[in-house]
Amino acid sequence: MIKTDILIIGAGPTGLFTVFEAGLLKLKCHIIDALPQPGGQLSELYPKKPIYDIPGFPEVKAGQLVDNLMEQIKSFQPGFTLGERAKDIERQDDGSFIVTTDEGTKHHAPIVAIAGGLGSFEPRKPPINNIYKFENKGIHYMVKDPEKFRDKSVVIAGGGDSALDWSIYLADVASEVTLVHRRNEFRGALESVDRVKELKDIGKIKLITPAEIVDVHGEDHLESVSIRKNNNPEEDYTLETDYFIPLFGLSPKLGPIADWGLEIEKNAIKVDNTLDYQTNIPGIYAIGDVNTYPGKLKLILCGFHEATLMCQSAFAKIHPNKRNVLKYTTVGGVTGFDGTKKEAPKSVIRSID
Repeated sequence: MIKTDILIIGAGPTGLFTVFEAGLLKLKCHIIDALPQPGGQLSELYPKKPIYDIPGFPEVKAGQLVDNLMEQIKSFQPGFTLGERAKDIERQDDGSFIVTTDEGTKHHAPIVAIAGGLGSFEPRKPPINNIYKFENKGIHYMVKDPEKFRDKSVVIAGGGDSALDWSIYLADVASEVTLVHRRNEFRGALESVDRVKELKDIGKIKLITPAEIVDVHGEDHLESVSIRKNNNPEEDYTLETDYFIPLFGLSPKLGPIADWGLEIEKNAIKVDNTLDYQTNIPGIYAIGDVNTYPGKLKLILCGFHEATLMCQSAFAKIHPNKRNVLKYTTVGGVTGFDGTKKEAPKSVIRSID
């Protein structure tokens, strides 16, 4: 039985930052995540993509943000149960919870913080009968390592931001990039659409619209795809390629958490945002993209804010007879559970005093 103060479900950026905020309050955390490594979608879907709306970072790669968060929480020594999915929850007589994973690992905590992002997700796949035959053999539903496509020919299908962004990025990596979309109009950001058209004009991207991929071919590895233009079978033709990347988005699911008795609205967990992001079950919180409330914005920085308020509420529940005095890290510094200390300069303390 793994025991902790706050059990966090989800090792994405919101879940990782929760460890830091809890650590400032001397609360220990343990994290469960179905993925084999921390970082959530940032690590799994787009580790090399830049993020522009993290305060203090004009630009930071998603994977680097995860590395920074891991470094930030290292002194608070969180525990991890990775590669296992939170499955069952049992409320104990004292109000605490036991959460069991699909592998049978049991965790006991007075507070559960669900920070599962969009939940478990599956890529939306195009309706091609034999597509499974080439999965991870030339067909990939996400780009984890762009260098895999260095000097290779790549066909990307889709009309949203991911398809546009990766077409732009891989134009400087792959030997040939072909973007196929079933409409002439795209759903992504206008500046990305304009950039794709610019790259098309200088011959760095081949743009085929309206069209769709209707078949894939090869022996042990993908060798070519069949493209149908204008929804007309008579206009089908074959294009040789090393890789095919269909980017039609993800189908998010809450998974077993949906059966925990939580109040759900449109595949998200309803919370009380007037105070602490608690769910309808006392002691269970939902923070980050997994929750919903009036005015909700699915941004990483909003998840950080929610995690901060949630930890304050968790402290009050765990230590009802203790008074928590908020201390700025610029004044009090940061002391880790491993004995490391980052102290505020005396000049800062004097100026505030």
